[in-house]
Amino acid sequence: MATRHIVCVIAVLCSCVAAVPATAQQQKPEDPEDEKQIGVWLDQGISTGLSANKSLDVEFHERFDEGASSLFEYFVQGGVAFRLRPWFTVIPIYRYQRYPGNPAISYENRAQLNLTLSTSHGLWRPTLRTLIGGRFPDDRPASARLRFRPGIEYTLPLRVSRRPVLVVSNEFFIVPGYNPFANGGSSYTQNRFQVGVRLPIADSFSVRPYHLLQSVNLPSGWDMNEIVGISLAFRVPRRKTKTVRSRPPSCALSCEVPDPDGP
Repeated sequence: MATRHIVCVIAVLCSCVAAVPATAQQQKPEDPEDEKQIGVWLDQGISTGLSANKSLDVEFHERFDEGASSLFEYFVQGGVAFRLRPWFTVIPIYRYQRYPGNPAISYENRAQLNLTLSTSHGLWRPTLRTLIGGRFPDDRPASARLRFRPGIEYTLPLRVSRRPVLVVSNEFFIVPGYNPFANGGSSYTQNRFQVGVRLPIADSFSVRPYHLLQSVNLPSGWDMNEIVGISLAFRVPRRKTKTVRSRPPSCALSCEVPDPDGP
């Protein structure tokens, strides 16, 4: 009897040990773009005018976390911006993203569609950006994600030739279908609230320091991290022609990185 009990115990222990790798394989990895501790984000955007209502936009982004001691993410993205109306812009985007040092995911391809609504009312400029994206990691199933970012811009009424612009926004991340990354069981996976000031340095160059609060919905609950970022926006002027410009060169409109993330 004692020998039989010992054999049963050993069999149960072996079954538990054998089940550990299977359970580990079923567990989803955390989204590699999730920030850890205090982060520093650097953004560089270059826009080249192709016509009066069309431009080529290219952006470079670097993400540091753990007190800016670790480069955990960087990516480059580009697309052609079509300004179909003064208040409506459409930008199809391709992004290539890498996660150095991440043991689960090395790189990711993304196809995105940026739909931005904006209109000016005096010193105020409300905006609404909708980002429809498909994510294609190297070893995970593809997934879709929606990002909604309402915001407001306020041009500070200072007696200077180039007025600073206060920028405030809040972004909601929704994964409508299958999510290959660990989350809290809800399609609402992330939130980003940011405040920044765009400082026009010249007609073709501006700097925007910002502070961002990133909240991530994890299985253990919501995790919040603080990020300090700096966005640099460059605009390559078009060749001068005899045609009259449809609008004056305003750095508040033209010198702006369309997506501080990919903030």
